[in-house]
Amino acid sequence: MRIGLSTPVVFQLPGAYSEWERDAGIEDIAEIAQTADELGFDHLTCAEHVAIPAAAASQRGGVYWDPGVTLGYLAACTRRIRLATSVVVLGYHHPLTLAKRYGTLDVISGGRLVLGVGVGSLAEEFALLGAPFTDRGARADDALRALRAALSEREPAYTGDYYTFQGMVVEPHATQKKVPLWVGGRTFRSLRRACDLGDGWMPFGLSTKELGDLLARVEPPEGFEVVLSSGPLDPETDPEGARSRLRELREVGATAVTVSVVARSCAHYCDQLATLRTLAAQEEGSRE
Repeated sequence: MRIGLSTPVVFQLPGAYSEWERDAGIEDIAEIAQTADELGFDHLTCAEHVAIPAAAASQRGGVYWDPGVTLGYLAACTRRIRLATSVVVLGYHHPLTLAKRYGTLDVISGGRLVLGVGVGSLAEEFALLGAPFTDRGARADDALRALRAALSEREPAYTGDYYTFQGMVVEPHATQKKVPLWVGGRTFRSLRRACDLGDGWMPFGLSTKELGDLLARVEPPEGFEVVLSSGPLDPETDPEGARSRLRELREVGATAVTVSVVARSCAHYCDQLATLRTLAAQEEGSRE
């Protein structure tokens, strides 16, 4: 089971982020990304929201760094770790916009893109952007098919219910022959969409039991990724709790885990990552 990083600072959920993140900047994010890269973490993430209604910010958070710009910067600061959007809302973009923007990221990172995508649920944001809301699920399905046809092609062609294109050059485009597409969500429909049209499922806001119940209803294709979130871990103060949480997620079916850690500062965050990496290695060793 691989371990990735829910990048701090770039998304600040009320009640879940550490106080030091409030005033942190890109230098702190880069230091943490470089540490995770050197420690052998699998991926780091960045979410997407354009604008959050003020009335909803106390629940959803108001801080969302742009994933294209942020991951582009971190691509230059790292060498191996994969760069995952978690998630881009499909309905906000034409598939070729995503193919160009994130295909470029794949090029400049040397083929490290993981394109995490979602249907979206914030009606006010859809309305702000002039994006259709009521049929967003069907549009997302068509967009996923279009992305699969377009991401790694110089002259992509696709004909679907909502998107059709041909005779257009997209350059640069992704260097990977098949960019991993991870589908976010918290419903069985999102899991079904991931199995049918993607390469992995990255759910949120579900209990371990709920995850297990949903995963028991499908037979994922070979190589399918189940990317689960750990919630905040404190490997320094509660090492057994961190081990137990990783073990729990592996047992429910995770092929990869996206972790976050509690910390007092950027430096402490990096120390916590190192401690967690040691614990994870010990846990893996105990299973051999």
